[in-house]
Amino acid sequence: MPDGATPVLDVRNLKTVFRTRAGEIHAVNTVSFDLKPGELLGVVGESGSGKSVTMMSLLGLLPSPPAEVRDGQVLLGDRDLLTMDEESLRLVRGREIGFVFQDPMTSLNPVFTVGFQLMEPLRVHLGMTKAQARDRAVELLELVGIPDARRRLKDYPHQFSGGMRQRVMIAIALACDPKVLIADEPTTALDVTIQAQILELVKELRQKLGMAIIWITHDLGVIAGIADRVMVMYGGQVVEQGPVREVFGNPAHPYTRALLRTMPKLHGEREDKLRVIEGQPPILARQPSACPFMARCVHAFDRCSQENPLRREIGDRHDVACHWDHRGATA
Repeated sequence: MPDGATPVLDVRNLKTVFRTRAGEIHAVNTVSFDLKPGELLGVVGESGSGKSVTMMSLLGLLPSPPAEVRDGQVLLGDRDLLTMDEESLRLVRGREIGFVFQDPMTSLNPVFTVGFQLMEPLRVHLGMTKAQARDRAVELLELVGIPDARRRLKDYPHQFSGGMRQRVMIAIALACDPKVLIADEPTTALDVTIQAQILELVKELRQKLGMAIIWITHDLGVIAGIADRVMVMYGGQVVEQGPVREVFGNPAHPYTRALLRTMPKLHGEREDKLRVIEGQPPILARQPSACPFMARCVHAFDRCSQENPLRREIGDRHDVACHWDHRGATA
C-alpha cells in the first residue's frame, strides 16, 4: 500500500448529534480520517467514544430522528455520501461498502435461509440470475471457511454456531466485492478460539481481495495484530491517529497511554491488579470547548480547560489532539 495512494474513503469534519428531550447529544465532533486502498485502519476507544456512531453516520444507518449528521463530507472517490438521496445511498451499501455488525444473530433475518440472504444482494446489486447468485453464494461460503457450502445454503441462521454466523455475515458483506469493509466489533460476542479464527480469516481475505478495512474494537491486542494504522477516539473525537507501531510504541495522548497501561502484561514485572482509567467518560450535552479528557488526565493544566486542542502532526502520518508535550515523558 503506497503512502501516496489516493484514499478510497476520505472523511472530513464529520459532526453527528442526537436530539433528545433533555437536549442535543454531540456524539461525533469534527472527526476526520482517510483510508487508503488495501489498508486496515483500527478504531479503538471506550464504549461511548463515538466509534460505531461515526461509521454508521457514513452510510446513513442511524435512525433520523433522533440522529442528525450536521456537517462534514464523506468522500468515496469523488462522491460525497452525505449529499446522496436514500436510493443512491442504498446502492452504495453492500455494493461499494460492506458492513459487518457486532451481533450476527440480530443482523441475520431469522425467517430467511442463509442462501436467500446471500443471494439477494447479488441479484439486486449485480443483476445475477438465480442460478448465478446461487453459485456465487456457494463460492462465498467456501471463501469464509464454511464446509458443505451448497447444502448449507438451505439452512436458517439458528442452525449455525455463533462463529459460523459471523462468517456468514462476512460472506454477505463481501458478496459484491466492495471497495471498503467496515467491521463493527465482529468478534466481541465470540469465545477466544473463534475470535482467533475470524481474525485469521480476515487476514487471509485481505491478502486475497486487497480491500480496505475499518476494524472497530475496544481490544488493543487485536489492533496490534492486524492493523496498519490506528485511530483512537474519546468523547466523540479523534485524539490520536497514526501507524500502529508508532502509536503503540510512542503514544502521545494521555488517553492512549492510559489505554495501553490497562492491557494485561504476559511478560515482565508482575502486577497485583489490572490498571483502570479513573473517572467517567464525558457527558456530550454540549459542543466541547475544552479537552474532553481533561477531568481524567494526570497531565492536565489550565489551557486544557480553556481550549479544545486541535490535531497536530508529530510524525509521519502520526497526529495528536493534545496541549501536553509528551516528549521526554515516561508515564
